[in-house]
Amino acid sequence: MDFSFREFFTVTMILFAVIDVIGSIPVIIDLRSKVGEVQSGKASLASLLIMLVFFFVGDSILELIGLDISSFAIAGSLVIFFIAIEMILGVRLYKDSVPETASIVPIAFPLIAGAGTLTTLLSIKAEYHAINIIAAMVVNVFFVYLVLSNVKYLEKVLGSGGINILRKVFGIVLLAIAIKLFRTNTGF
Repeated sequence: MDFSFREFFTVTMILFAVIDVIGSIPVIIDLRSKVGEVQSGKASLASLLIMLVFFFVGDSILELIGLDISSFAIAGSLVIFFIAIEMILGVRLYKDSVPETASIVPIAFPLIAGAGTLTTLLSIKAEYHAINIIAAMVVNVFFVYLVLSNVKYLEKVLGSGGINILRKVFGIVLLAIAIKLFRTNTGF
């Protein structure tokens, strides 16, 4: 079995930092204002499924379609880049004619289970036991669920001014993450 609390805690913290659901609160609130209610259970379950599938067969899937991790990470960085531009400039680039899918795209993927999370899973797979990584995924997705299901409350606590400030600040942070992901995987 090889369960280790130390490994579990380390992987949980790594995934928590990469997923950054706290930093995504402004994006989630913004998306909620555009499409209506975010289905927290659906988004959380979809995120967990995406992570689990990618953890077990991600290398094979990418290899099968002729992609490498770097190309996947660059594509994810571009999606994150455009979400950040929306937040910073207040423009709307993401348009979805079916609001029900917003819980999956862009919340479950690429916001929660995005390129950074998925490439991290593939990277830590060689260093930590699978049971610890899976347990860390479950704990992180549970935390994501708590945040998503309480987004109305968080919106009230922050107020419109607080949300606008967070949106701009985290838009810059998200933009920096996108650029770092892009640079790391292109060699610029």
